[in-house]
Amino acid sequence: MILGRRDPSLSPLGREQAARLADAAAQAGVAAIWTSPMRRARETAAVVAEAVGVQPTVLDDLIESDRGSWEGQSLEQLEAVSPDLYAAFEAADPQFAFPDGESLTDQVARTRRALDVVAAGPEPALVIAHVGTIRAAMLAAGSKPPPEREVAHGEILRLTWRRTATA
Repeated sequence: MILGRRDPSLSPLGREQAARLADAAAQAGVAAIWTSPMRRARETAAVVAEAVGVQPTVLDDLIESDRGSWEGQSLEQLEAVSPDLYAAFEAADPQFAFPDGESLTDQVARTRRALDVVAAGPEPALVIAHVGTIRAAMLAAGSKPPPEREVAHGEILRLTWRRTATA
């Protein structure tokens, strides 16, 4: 199901994933935790923070994409009802925009700003965000993201980021 900006708490599976992430973060020597303002991300960040002893910092630009009228619908429903638009979404087409929501171009720009803030801070850093934000980060870094349904949830994705030039 597409959550987008819906703001539920972590599910039991999400809590298990947060505990595994906390163990991995502790082993990696994480020095900074940056999190989306969404409840599910902040709850994950709190679990990790307890394990690594680092206070999380909320970074508004890490928020999940505004998925407009797609929020609350399953990927299967969307693919059946709007196959062309769904294909553009899965392909991370730069022209894609969620109906009544945010464009991919806008999310990539917002994510780029967030990554610049993270890159200016202590390392190694852990960013706790959402699948849409992860795909946007991959695009911002020049990588083609996989379809959304193939992005691992509750996993660490390593991304090297160089701060972008500012005008």
